[in-house]
Amino acid sequence: MSSPPCLTPHPDGALLRVSVAPNAKRTGVDGLHDGALRIRLAAPPIEGRANEALVAWLAKELGCPRRDVTLLRGESSRRKDLVLALPKARVEQWLAEIGVWPPA
Repeated sequence: MSSPPCLTPHPDGALLRVSVAPNAKRTGVDGLHDGALRIRLAAPPIEGRANEALVAWLAKELGCPRRDVTLLRGESSRRKDLVLALPKARVEQWLAEIGVWPPA
């Protein structure tokens, strides 16, 4: 099985590309979009609150400490790259559990 387009290996674990939509009614995954995992955030894009919410939500979803989720680039952009200090296979398993990968 091939890997999701939003996930690539990284020396520290896995690199996850996300596309965020802040100010949503609730936080959650909204599928794949243009090679990235689309995530709706119930936080405003003010003073880094959306970034903090994204890191906290991903850590909770993946069952890892927040220190294992690092925003690599895209601090002020909707497109973000996050390094997850987890095995790539674990992130692929999570993507399968939430129904994003493999495609139907």
